[in-house]
Order: sequence, then C-alpha cells, then structure tokens
Amino acid sequence: MTDPRYTKLAKLLVEYSTQIQQGDVVLLDMIDVPDEFSVELMRAVRAAQGVPLIEVRRTRVTREVMRGTDETHAKLLRDLEMFRMKKVQAYIAVRGSSNANESSDVPAERMKLYSKTLRPVIDHRVKKTRWCVLRWPTPSMAQSAGMSTEAFEDLYFDVCTMDYRRMAKAMEPLHRRMERADQVRIQGPGTDLKFSIKGIGAKMCKGDRNIPDGEVFSCPVKTSIEGAIQFNTPTLYAGTRFEQVRLVFRQGKVVEATSSHTARLNEILDTDAGARYTGEFSLGFNPYILNPMCDILFDEKIAGSLHLTPGQAYEECDNGNRSAVHWDMVLIQRPEWGGGEIWFDDELIRKDGLFVPADLRGLNPERLR
Repeated sequence: MTDPRYTKLAKLLVEYSTQIQQGDVVLLDMIDVPDEFSVELMRAVRAAQGVPLIEVRRTRVTREVMRGTDETHAKLLRDLEMFRMKKVQAYIAVRGSSNANESSDVPAERMKLYSKTLRPVIDHRVKKTRWCVLRWPTPSMAQSAGMSTEAFEDLYFDVCTMDYRRMAKAMEPLHRRMERADQVRIQGPGTDLKFSIKGIGAKMCKGDRNIPDGEVFSCPVKTSIEGAIQFNTPTLYAGTRFEQVRLVFRQGKVVEATSSHTARLNEILDTDAGARYTGEFSLGFNPYILNPMCDILFDEKIAGSLHLTPGQAYEECDNGNRSAVHWDMVLIQRPEWGGGEIWFDDELIRKDGLFVPADLRGLNPERLR
C-alpha cells in the first residue's frame, strides 16, 4: 500500500508548485528516491494531463561520472542535458542520498570543470521552466537533524505539505519592504555587515520553486558590502562540511575567509572571479524548521535565519555577478543561537529572529503555525 503522504506531496508539487497544465512535458529528476514515490509523481502529472519524462539517478554513480570527467565528456553531457531541458515546460527534482559526502573525494579540478560546463543547463532550467526542487528524507538527514528516522520523516512531510498559500500572503509586506529598501545592516556576535540592495528587487519563495520553502531574497549591489559576518551553522559544499565560516568583505569582495577547512574554503572561492562576490541575500522564516541539518534546502528556510551567498546571482534579483559557485551560508539569529539584528534604512526589521514592524509580524512562528 502506498504511503498516503506520498500522494499528498506529489499532488502539491504538480498542482501548486509547478502548476502543470494539459500538454505540459515535465522532467522528473529522481535521485535515490523510492520507486513508490516516483510512480505517485508520474501519476499526479498524468492526472493533470501532463506528460511525465522521468530520469532515475544514483549519487554513487554520479560520483564516478564526475571523477572521470574531462572537457570533452562534460561538454557532451551538457549538450545532451540541454537538448532534453529545452523540450520540457516543467522540472521537478527529488534528491535523496544515504551519504551526503558521496562526492567529497572528487578532485577539485574535476568538480570545477563539471560545474562550470553544465552551468548553462541549470541557467536554462531556472529561466525557462517552471521548476521545483526538494530533498527526500533519509537516515543520514535524520542523523544530521539529531532525530530518529521515523520522527524526521514525520517532520519532513509536515513541513513539505504545510499551507504555503497562507505563508505566501504573509510574506507580501516583507517583499514590498525589500523592494524599496536601500541600506541593509546585519549585526550579531562576530558580525557587523553593511550593504545596499537598492534597485535590485526582491523575490518571494512560497513553495513554487523549492520545498520546503519560506524566504524572501534580494541581492547586494555587487561592490557595496563592507564588514564581516560570522556564520553559526555548518554548511556542506562540494562534499565537504565547513563550520564557523567567517567572511570579511571590502568593496563587495571576500578578502578574508576562514573556517574549519580554510584552505578548501578559499579553493572554492577561487573557482572564478565571481565566487568572491555575492549573488543573494535572504531572510528565512519557516516555522517548522528550527535547527540546521547541513542540507541547504532546509537550512536556508530556518525560522529566524538569514543567508548570504558567495557566487552566482539569480536573474530575478541580479547584481550582475557571474560564477560557477552559488553557496548559501546560513546565520541563525534566534536568542539560543546568539541573537542579532537586521536593519533596513535605519529601521529595525528583525531582532533575535522575530520581525518587529507590525506588518511583518505575520511571519513570526506563532502566526504561521
């Protein structure tokens, strides 16, 4: 018997997140996902009169693909993937893996080549399709969250199928404020950072691109960031786990970067010229996600958090920065994590993880649950 939660999640992804219509071709990118859910997702697409096109992948196999890649091979993969991506109207990726560090021993130069070469496929998908990406709950994710597998699965399905329409309405005032803001200041333990978001715009993330969701993002003006930021959550990038990442900015550029793996951190930031500039600034507020699990699709939505992103900017909020890197780094500002403040144009917007202005209080956890 199929888990009824599979059916509920598949319906949300098809009817709400990607809004599949009659005749839409939908690429289902299923990575280490139970066949039962892949079947439910295909059935949901067909029920919406769409056409499912399914790809089943395994992360252990993908590791070997990257370990042995070269320029000719990577370009061939890019061309094949791009041909297929141009044939679809929507894309749903569900990514599960029993080992989050599966690619940790892929040589850095191979990872860099693979990422840079296939970046145009991601750019086309982001710009030209209706897409949604989510993780699949695994024992390793439960371990990272400090939970039993069963308890984490319950949390996962509660978070992923929450009332995103209600959340979307509550985030509209924050969206308006970010669109008209100029100066942003972030303060907290080890952090004093200033930058401008003037003219960049803002984007609401309300369950129609990522699941789980719950953030509004903008982007710093490329050369405007000054100061330092101390992140207090672990971050996983290119198979390596980093802790206590600290970045110092001058005229928008990371001029000093330290962490539990400082050499590897700087190696990634030297991928290309854009990797030391930023491509996103965002506030997270999902009321059900409270602690990091080293999975960015969850961690960037943590209630009372923000994230700042070295690397590629999104077209929706574009500061012109281009890079093969897009690395969301998360800072939680709730009191038990050290607290902190966010100011827009000398107005206190959020203190210790809670929104202060009356029009934004609907995003505080007690109002969204």
